[in-house]
Amino acid sequence: MRSRIVAPVDTMGCEQAQLKEQDPKNQRFSTLISLMLSSQTKDQVTDAAMSKLREAVGGSLSVDALLAADESAIADAICKVGFWRRKTQYIRQAAQRLRDDFDSDVPKTVDELCSLPGVGPKMAFLALQVAWKLNVGIGVDVHVHRITNRLGWHKPPTKTPEETRLNLQSWLPTELHPEINHLLVGFGQTICLPVGPRCDECDLSQGLCPSARKVVRKVTKKTVKAEDDLAGPKVEIFLETEEKFTIPPASD
Repeated sequence: MRSRIVAPVDTMGCEQAQLKEQDPKNQRFSTLISLMLSSQTKDQVTDAAMSKLREAVGGSLSVDALLAADESAIADAICKVGFWRRKTQYIRQAAQRLRDDFDSDVPKTVDELCSLPGVGPKMAFLALQVAWKLNVGIGVDVHVHRITNRLGWHKPPTKTPEETRLNLQSWLPTELHPEINHLLVGFGQTICLPVGPRCDECDLSQGLCPSARKVVRKVTKKTVKAEDDLAGPKVEIFLETEEKFTIPPASD
């Protein structure tokens, strides 16, 4: 299904951020900054903010360029992302740490990445996969957490992304760890939406997903009265379509 879908993450995700830089250090730094800005923010907004941020720091996103820029210029560039004031502080503080402690480069361990302001485990796993091609864990965000529970992959259902990550890593083949986030994020952006999932467009709705919703169409009546110029008979038109969803009980 994902091979037939072009989702926002495919063209504007953190993997794309590095492609706009030439220097390897700047590529890794751009990946990290993109992840930091993406929290609670749509990919379209993050991608636009990254472009504006590059312009604000002189065209190339590096640790030194970010630290040399005015804080107000950084804030103006990323003001459309969620929690932009806090993220302005985080990315400047993280850049300072990278310059002082990591030779202006992105560190190679989860613990070191999580020691940076505004960086959590999900970002750390994804940063290592994209920036360093290191596969040390699955990056679980709201899409992965939601969809894998809808599919019934966790028994009992997991309550937190961390529980989801640990369970997935316990049985999913290691070679699939780097791609599951990208696949499910795109699926969650286009088909398995948080509200109103498009089950009628999903191949898994035919008996493979215990959470599939069946669309039942019900026609209701709406009366529109019209009268011609000769005061002839009134016309009643019945037109209104309402969609209702039913969720079948999950089966073992």
